[in-house]
Formats: sequence, C-alpha cells, structure tokens
Amino acid sequence: MQSLWPFASFYFTYFTFQGMFSPFWGLYLQSLSFSAWQISVLMALSTLARIVAPGFWGWLADRSGRRRNIIVTTSVLSAASFCLVGLHDGFWWIFVSLTVSHFFWAAALPLVEASTAYLTRDNPGRYSRVRVWGSIGFVCLAMSGGYLLDWLGIAATPWIVSALLAGVALAAFKVPEVVPQGKPKPAGPIWDTLKKPAVMALFACCFLQAFAHGPYYTFYSLGLKAFGYDKAAVGVLWALGVVFEVGVFMLMPRIMRRFGLEALMLASLLAAVLRFGLIAVCLASPAVAAFAQALHALTYALHHASAIGLINRMFAEQHHGRAQGLYIVASFGVGGSGGGLIGGLVWPHGGVMLTFAMSAVAALIGVLVCLRWLRPAGKLRAASPV
Repeated sequence: MQSLWPFASFYFTYFTFQGMFSPFWGLYLQSLSFSAWQISVLMALSTLARIVAPGFWGWLADRSGRRRNIIVTTSVLSAASFCLVGLHDGFWWIFVSLTVSHFFWAAALPLVEASTAYLTRDNPGRYSRVRVWGSIGFVCLAMSGGYLLDWLGIAATPWIVSALLAGVALAAFKVPEVVPQGKPKPAGPIWDTLKKPAVMALFACCFLQAFAHGPYYTFYSLGLKAFGYDKAAVGVLWALGVVFEVGVFMLMPRIMRRFGLEALMLASLLAAVLRFGLIAVCLASPAVAAFAQALHALTYALHHASAIGLINRMFAEQHHGRAQGLYIVASFGVGGSGGGLIGGLVWPHGGVMLTFAMSAVAALIGVLVCLRWLRPAGKLRAASPV
C-alpha cells in the first residue's frame, strides 16, 4: 500500500499558506489604502485563477497520465512569482504579480486531491484523515499569524507568504506519481457524465456554497476589525473554525458509514444558511461569532469531503483529474470569485449585514437544489455500530 504521508505533508504546507493568506491578506491590502473594490478584486484573483488553471492543468495531467511533474513545476513557479508581490505596493503591480502566482498555485491541489481520492477509493473516510493535515496547517498559521504580524509589522505579510509558498514547493517534491492499478474500464466522453441532472446539481451546490463563502474569505477579517477585534482575535476566530473542521475530518469515516454523501451535502448547506445569517446580524457578539465559526466544520469540511466523494463516485477513473479540476472551477473559482466580487459591490452600501445576508440566501438556494435533484432523503444509510 502506497504511503499517504507525502500527501499529508503537502496538505499541511499548502494550507499553512492559506492560514496566513485568508485571515491577513485583506488587512495588508487595507494597510496600502486600497478601496473595498480594489481589495475584493485582488482577493478574488486566487479564486478567479481557479476558473482557468485547474481545467487546463487537469486536462494536461489526464492526457499525459502524469501528475507529479505538473505538481512540482507549478508549485515552484508559484513561490517564485509571489516573491515579486512585495517589491512594490502599487495596485497594478500587485494585480499582475498575484495573477501569475495564482495561476500556477491553483494547479497543484486538484491533482493532489485526485491522487489522494484514488488511493483512498476503497475507504473514502480515509481521505479525510489525510486531508485533516491541511486543516492543522491552517490552524498553526491562523493562530500565530496575528502575533507574528504584531512583531514584524503588517508590511512583512508578502514575505511571510512567499516563505510559506516555498515550503509548499519543497513538499511537492515528495509527492509520488500515482499510477492506477490494472486496466481502467472503458469510459465515454466526460460530457456524457457532466450532463446528467444529478451531476449538474452537484456542481450547482458546490457553486452556491462557494459563492456564499466568497464574501467570508474577502471581508470577514475587515468586518471583525470594524467591530473592534484586534489582529490576534481575528486569527483566533479563523483558527477556531478550522479546529472544529479538524474534528469533522477525523470523524468522517464514522460519519460516512452512517449517512449517504447526498445527505451530508444537504447538512453542509443548511449549516451555511445558519452560519452566515448569524454573522450578518450578530458578529459584534464574541460568543455568537465563535459559534458561527464552529459551523465551519460543516460548511467547509463536511461539504468538501462529501463533494470529493460524490465526484469520485460519479466520474470514471480516466476523468478524475478533469473532474476535480472542474469542481475547483465551479466552486472556488466561479462561485468564490463571484461571491467575493459581488460582495465588494455590496460592502460599501450594506457592510456586514447585507453582505453576509447575501451569503445566507445563496446557501438557501443550494438547499433547494440539493433537495430537488440530489434527493438526499433517499440516501440516508441505516446507522451501523462503530
């Protein structure tokens, strides 16, 4: 059996970058006196890159039958190009540098996801035990990032992020090539799968969940700052959500034995309606803010694990690279960037309340789509002893 530790190491380093970037990059951009629209555009570049890059790199990997070379090359180029960001603080300089870096950065994760999903295909719950190391990496930087910036100053943010991306590149060299065993079953064009109603509904649910999270990744830290939370508190709240995420990832093997993947997808969307509704109206309360962050375990971990499992089940083995890429495109790409950019238009007029009410409505539409076309009520499994 092939070791999963290289994949756990990659997830850990990849999400240490996210643990620094997601909570604090918006604060860094605000320190440069950029407008809310400029901040939303720059924050959306990471998700916009996921519209173009994963489909292209997934197609190339499926065509060549080799993923490792792409994972290594793009990780190195992403780290190298991000170093340019800190050399100038002009909007267009940062825009171009981030665009290049994120194009390469968006390539590796869906290919690593496809390999991990393949290696854990006989026991999908094991995927979460590997993926949880990404959550642990996120917590490490989200918890310490605020204190690190208090010590080094907010201007050090680009250089800290560059160092973390260099760590991702080093971990990429340890990721092995995963070659499917045996001859795969014949598969028709990927379009034959994509046009099935259940598959389209799955991607719609992923899009709507990511759209709901777009304003969160762009404006949540700014909202906390507006209510008087300091950088350390911002980092702790971000980390709190991921601590609960770790718990769900660890429990996923048991959860998946009890419930169908469609039911888990529905639960994640219902939790998002509650979470973003609470953020919209109660962010000033630390206790409510902490509870809303605890729901991240459902809105992200449960959603992501169920989406990966459904994609692995719905698509033929030969299409897994492209399918994972399309998942990134539909969710974090189109959905996340769309939510973040529209949030940038709404934020100056409605602030936290209107922006996150929009997120709650998007998740509610996802609930309706899931109920109508994924039919989760018929997918519950009888509870089994653990």
